[in-house]
Amino acid sequence: MTLTPTLLTFDIFGTVLDWRTGLYGSCERAGRPLKEGEFDRIVDDQGELEGGAFLDYATITSRSVMNVIGLSEAKAQLVGAEVGRWPLYPDARVLSRLMDIVPCMAMTNSDRLHGEDIQAQLCFRLSDWLCAEEAQVYKPNPDFWHQMSARSGVALGRDWWHVSAYADYDLAVANELGLTSVFVDRPHSRPGPAAHTVRTLTDLLALVAA
Repeated sequence: MTLTPTLLTFDIFGTVLDWRTGLYGSCERAGRPLKEGEFDRIVDDQGELEGGAFLDYATITSRSVMNVIGLSEAKAQLVGAEVGRWPLYPDARVLSRLMDIVPCMAMTNSDRLHGEDIQAQLCFRLSDWLCAEEAQVYKPNPDFWHQMSARSGVALGRDWWHVSAYADYDLAVANELGLTSVFVDRPHSRPGPAAHTVRTLTDLLALVAA
């Protein structure tokens, strides 16, 4: 029997927003299309930068494309400025139907401005939106989850479901904290142990509504 969640939290980049397509498009517009394997190298470089002294995510994005593919600082800043306007997955607006059942909150390694841009694309606001700029930490730091627990009033436990396409950034920590982890099998996901696996957010809706 599936435990009905009292809270759904979502990773955004790569889970709700199509991170890879967005970054490919920005780099192409900057005059340096990504080659095979470079997206993952950029993601890994961002993870290293996020583990150092705190920087906003636009800066981290800019530095990562400078480090990995050699963009100039000016072109890299243009890439960093676009991230909140990268395309959503086609099923992203299912979040509005999920919110009819349970609060849905974002936990995202990004900036406040990106939350405004993404929710403008959705044409609705999530129940809450906690970003790294506000938290002053990046996932997979467990403090991100503790901050969300404090602001939501929901204790860490199995009735809190955390949803992500990335086991390394999100689901491993969610499992360690005793949450119910939900892996979304996106084209560029990083799989790992999870309580549930879904292919789309529409499948998640069916699971939650069952």
